[in-house]
Amino acid sequence: MNEWAPTSWRSRPVEQQPEWPDDHALEQSLKVLSTLPPLVFAGEARGLRRSLAEVAGGRAFLLQAGDCAESFYDFTADSIRDKLKVILQMAVVLTYGGGVPVVKVGRIAGQFAKPRSSPYEVVAGERLPVFRGHIVNDDAPTVEARRPDPSRLIAAYNQSAATLNLVRAFTKGGFADLSQVHMWNQQFVASSREGQRYEAIAGEIDRALRFMAACGIDLQAEVGLHQVDFYTSHEALILGYEEALTRKDSLTGTWYDTSAHLLWCGERTRQLDGAHLHFLSGVNNPVAAKVGAEAKPEDLVSLCDILDPDREPGRLTLISRMGAKRVETVLPPLQEAVRRSGHPVVWACDPMHGNTFVSESGRKTRHFDDVLKEISGFFSACAATGTWPGGVHVELTGDSVTECLGGAEEIFEDDLELRYTTTCDPRLNARQSLDLAFRVAELLRRG
Repeated sequence: MNEWAPTSWRSRPVEQQPEWPDDHALEQSLKVLSTLPPLVFAGEARGLRRSLAEVAGGRAFLLQAGDCAESFYDFTADSIRDKLKVILQMAVVLTYGGGVPVVKVGRIAGQFAKPRSSPYEVVAGERLPVFRGHIVNDDAPTVEARRPDPSRLIAAYNQSAATLNLVRAFTKGGFADLSQVHMWNQQFVASSREGQRYEAIAGEIDRALRFMAACGIDLQAEVGLHQVDFYTSHEALILGYEEALTRKDSLTGTWYDTSAHLLWCGERTRQLDGAHLHFLSGVNNPVAAKVGAEAKPEDLVSLCDILDPDREPGRLTLISRMGAKRVETVLPPLQEAVRRSGHPVVWACDPMHGNTFVSESGRKTRHFDDVLKEISGFFSACAATGTWPGGVHVELTGDSVTECLGGAEEIFEDDLELRYTTTCDPRLNARQSLDLAFRVAELLRRG
């Protein structure tokens, strides 16, 4: 750690970085980024670490949710509000049904980059550079659009800043007030079975608030009833961008990546000697790592040693992404190894990425039943090892999309073409997301 600096990742092997065509233009964009104000503050990141320490101790639950990849084109106040609505609804269901506080973290205000399995793809017979997210290039199927453009780094910063400004206004300015639980029930959800179940909870909350007021409790003085702490996260993939936004905290003298409150590395970038783990080891933010079915217990313990050398609760979250068929058998040995090593990690479940397949129509999709099955298997694995099932990590949108099959409204393969708008991976729509929250609350209540 004495050798760590924001630039020291550059001496390590690095994966999933774009081939920028103009080094000078890249250097100029990174220089501009390094002079811009932080997007988040060190004190906020420390607050999230404290909340995640509660999760690690089995006293809270992590809900991490949002877009697969944010888009430069789907950027409106309504889309941000609707996404936030769904996450707030899910948190209410989990808190009320599961009986524990919920730590709310969005895949938002920075989730622009995506790792890819190949640097090229074939579109209509033409070999093109792969789309790596709007922070790098455009998804239009032309050579020019797919050329990495460093000016997009600054555009991503600006959109993140605007998104954060709106999210803070919503969560601290009255929109997240618990008395607004009925308002969060979007019309297309309110007419569904999930929406009706949610309305029943909203009614119970109303009655509880009236009871407290009748008992003489000053509800206006209870800040927790009127605003929520909402944190941001994204995969720390484009390391030049993360380096440019890493600053030394004036209070503690430690480094923080001010692009988000929580950063994670993915399955393709968690090499033990690699640049991504090295970079994350030196920032004081809470950090996370995705853990797939091929992970080896000894390697996972080594990863924990790199990212959490002081064994501090709230520092490290491990996000399992095993697939519905493998989670119950693969996850327990990993949890046992980490437990024996003494690392007090948060264990969360990503039930999305291990269950992706290509439909007959050529669309990437996931089946809602597989998503639920992996979550159920995750809870079973945690029960078998005496581990607190600390959270879920899902890709969702507030829009009425048809990207994942199944769910209460029964999206079939022919329906995928109706409203398939994601820039990369398929997301749960609002009804599916709320249904998932009820299922998870039931699992928490049983546990």
